[in-house]
Amino acid sequence: MKKIKSLFSWNRRQSRQLSDFANDICETIDALMDGRPPENFRPYEDSQVSKVQGRLLQYYDRMHEGQIQSERDRQTLQELVSDISHQVKTPIANVRMFANILEQHELSAQKQDEFLAAMSAQIDKLDFLMHSLIKMSRLETGTFLLHMEENSLYHTIAQAVNGIWARADMKNIQIDVDCDVHLNVIHDVKWTAEALENILDNAVKYTPAGGGIHISVRPWQFYNRIDITDTGIGIAPEHYHDIFKRFYKTPETSSEEGVGLGLYLARSIITRQKGYISVKSEPGKGSTFSVFLLKERHDH
Repeated sequence: MKKIKSLFSWNRRQSRQLSDFANDICETIDALMDGRPPENFRPYEDSQVSKVQGRLLQYYDRMHEGQIQSERDRQTLQELVSDISHQVKTPIANVRMFANILEQHELSAQKQDEFLAAMSAQIDKLDFLMHSLIKMSRLETGTFLLHMEENSLYHTIAQAVNGIWARADMKNIQIDVDCDVHLNVIHDVKWTAEALENILDNAVKYTPAGGGIHISVRPWQFYNRIDITDTGIGIAPEHYHDIFKRFYKTPETSSEEGVGLGLYLARSIITRQKGYISVKSEPGKGSTFSVFLLKERHDH
């Protein structure tokens, strides 16, 4: 009889424990579904309930992180589509307007040439914009490969300078480079030259005629530091962060040609190589953009 009572009592305890276990787990699931932390979670308690709750919370955190990332991706895509639409609409509208004028009005040969030249300029702008957007999309989606190899940094800088030399010469802007010709750095030559050329292009664009651009390279902690210093119009400190955004142009530069993607692309390229870019400037005196490239390869 005692054995039966003892067995009955054990069964009742087991039943109660199972019931409590089920209630605790259900309460945890309900809390997570409502987006609130479970009140009955005791992480330091060594029990089956705590172990199962811990697992549920881990799964919930991973799902929540995935949802947040999906929302971020959706917002980024929306912003990207909006930015592209805004940038593409203006040159297309201008080309359409010029075409309508040429089609519907009797114009002198000189006026026709003027409108055709204006149309050609807008088409060139659209072509440049589309190439920039393709680069941007490749960088943002990670669909391009970096060829990280040890190469001469001097030759990469020379490649970037060659890309802007003609425009600098037209404005009588002096460019000088202080870099050890024997310095080899692990980097992607093509994309790094593209990033440096974008920075140099901005320097030429916003430096008055007769000014100068100085490029120097020196070691700095774990990096090789490339300083690009100009005697241009400068940048106000409150714009330091904004100038690296997509399509951003400061109020002082809004009338200049360009789509506002150069610095954005430059920073994206350098960041992909585990480097970074900083800027120091003084309005009216010039700017220094510093590009930091790792001295040694750091693979994932």
